[in-house]
Formats: sequence, C-alpha cells, structure tokens
Amino acid sequence: MIDRAHCVARDRSDPLAHCRERFHIPEGLLYLDGNSLGAMPKAAPARLRQVIEEEWGEGLIRSWLDAGWWDMPRRLGAKIAPLIGAGADEVVATDTTSVNLFKLLIAALALRPDRRVILSDPGNFPTDLYIAQGVQGLLGRHELRLVPAERILDAIDESVAVVTLTHVDFKSAQIHDMKGITAAAHRAGALTLWDLSHSAGAVPVDLEGAGADLAVGCGYKYLNGGPGAPAYLYVRRALQDSIRPPLSGWWAHAQPFAFDIEFTPVAGIGRNLCGTQSALAMAALEVALDIWRDVDMTAVRAKSVALTELFIALVEQDCAGFGVAVASPRDPAQRGSHVSIRHAEGYAVAQALRARGVIGDFRSPDLMRFGFTPLYLSYAEVFDAAAHLAEVLRSGAWREMKTDAPARVT
Repeated sequence: MIDRAHCVARDRSDPLAHCRERFHIPEGLLYLDGNSLGAMPKAAPARLRQVIEEEWGEGLIRSWLDAGWWDMPRRLGAKIAPLIGAGADEVVATDTTSVNLFKLLIAALALRPDRRVILSDPGNFPTDLYIAQGVQGLLGRHELRLVPAERILDAIDESVAVVTLTHVDFKSAQIHDMKGITAAAHRAGALTLWDLSHSAGAVPVDLEGAGADLAVGCGYKYLNGGPGAPAYLYVRRALQDSIRPPLSGWWAHAQPFAFDIEFTPVAGIGRNLCGTQSALAMAALEVALDIWRDVDMTAVRAKSVALTELFIALVEQDCAGFGVAVASPRDPAQRGSHVSIRHAEGYAVAQALRARGVIGDFRSPDLMRFGFTPLYLSYAEVFDAAAHLAEVLRSGAWREMKTDAPARVT
C-alpha cells in the first residue's frame, strides 16, 4: 500500500527538488499538463520586461547586435543541442514545429529525387500528417504511406524517401526505436525525420548516436519556453550543405545585408532559417533553456520513470473497478513522460478533475493524459492527483460534467 508519507519522503531526497523553485506554479494547482504547455520560469517576466523596456525601448535597432538578437537562433540552438544528443552547430531555434517539418520534409524529398514514398504511422501527431499531406498535394508526385508503428520496419523499402515519426507517441507515450528505425531506413537508402516535441527535456535523446538525419521539436512543452515558443530543427552535419530548404528567406542568405537579388545560402545549419525572428519569444525560451545548464538528464529520466510508475501504481491500487485502464506502455523503458488513462467518459472525468484543480488533458475518443515534468512536479503531488482521480470515479462526480459539446481546447 502506497501512502502519502512515502511520497513526501521521496521528495526530501529528490536531487531535482531545487528546480521547482525556478518555476511559477499557481497555489493549489496540481499541474500534470507540462507535456502540452510547460510552467512559466520565474525569471521570464523580468527578462521580457528587460527586452521590451531596455533592448527594444532604448536600444531599438541597435539591439540586433548590442543585445545579441541576431545570434539568438544559433545561440538557443546550441543550448537545445545537449538535450537531444546533437552538436551545437547542428541545431537552430526558429519558426514553428509545423513550418520546420514542412521545410525539412521538402528538403529530404529533394535529396531522394527518385523515390516517391513518405512513410509514417497513422498514430503520428496529426499536424505532422497534415503537413505531409500538404507536401504531397504541393509536389503532386509523392505517396504518403501510413503503416502501424509495429510494422514500420517491414515497410521500409527502396521506394521510401523519408521515414517521419514522432519519437514519443502523443497519445500512448510509446517510445519509438529511433536507432533501429534509422538504421533500417539507411540500409534501404532512405532518410529519417523525427519529431521530438514530446521527448526533449523528459526523455534522453541521442540523435548523433542513432545516426538520425533530421529532426524538429517545439519549445513550449518540457522545455517551458511559453505558449507558441519558437521551435527548433536539427540537420546532421554531413547533410547541412546539401540541404536546400524551400523557404529561402533573407536570414538564410550567406550575406543577408548585401541584399543581393540572387539567393546564396549560408553554409551550415543557418541555411534553415527564413525570415526575421521574434526577439521577445526567443528571449522567453532562452530563460527556460538556461535552467537546463546544471540539470543532469540522467536524473531527469530517472525521476520521470519514478513519477509515471508511481501514478500507474496508485491508479491500479485505488481506481480498480471504476472503468479505467492504463493505455500507456507498462514497460517504463518504452514509455515517455506522460501516462494515458482510458475511460469511456474520459472527457467528463478530466473536467471533474479540473474543477478540483487537477490539470491534465483529454484526447479523443477516451484518453485522459497526465504529464509528469520532473523539474517541478513532486511525488506528493502525484499522490494527491491520483487520490482526486479515485474520488471523482468513486463519487461519480464526473456525471455532472457530461456534455455533448466539449470545449474547443481539450
């Protein structure tokens, strides 16, 4: 029997407990949705005021150089790189995940002009599939082939140009075998393009060790860069000067202030930039990334596993018989940092939890997702969240939340 005292004791010995002080967590809230939007770093408001009042207000255009705005995409990329197993010159912070996916998908297809297949999983993050569909429609000669995750390896053949997958499944939290899939793709002459949005900052990623070609990810989930924070992209060093991104904007020019009529791409990762970057958004993300300077990813992963294991054990201990089922992998080595719980009335249950200050989210048709962010979530909070879930189920409080019209954001 797991009790709260046991969880409090674990918090006292948690090597990451000090990180919580760097975040603003609203009083009385049990926040288990950092896999969708990370908490705000306490340093963010002061930094944004500095950018607005001093760098923009007083420095004006001089701040592109004096305040380092111009170098932000590469500087932030270098700070993200250690979290995803990449070199500092292989990552750049820019645009959104969807825009970056579009750019790299088109570029990957151009590197394999004799191949026609984009291979993915029907369970991939929907916007990634939408982008692939858009690319398919734009180019007019490619096939988007969707194969269940467990059959991906068998589906990689000489017709495949690029395999594009989300490293951690957004619904189930299943971790794909990045190294194995990449090796299979390379044996067949294909490229790989990974979405790390549900991985970076929670699950160790080793792009270099896996031999991955391309990757994208967002800055607002486990990286805590704020709503709509800049995304990032990765291009393996050996491919960088072969890549021809379809959005050839002036920030990617070899001499942007020469204002030449002809586009000449800069060497290296910078050619994947496009237009002018948002200094405000970059500044907020940089504050969040600076938190990671003295954080051990081994400790992050260990706590992620411990938190998800604790939650699953509590659900099984206290919620059995109330129509719930764990929909995430039971093997922690195969599970990311969120846990999905299936219930026929999952949306109503999630709303009842929100009314109690327990914030998770819901994914159609019946999944409640609970994210476990190791930097600011405690073991005692996980215990309390599971207790609320058990009480909502036992009491039937969720019945008061049933509706035929779910909110636009779930």
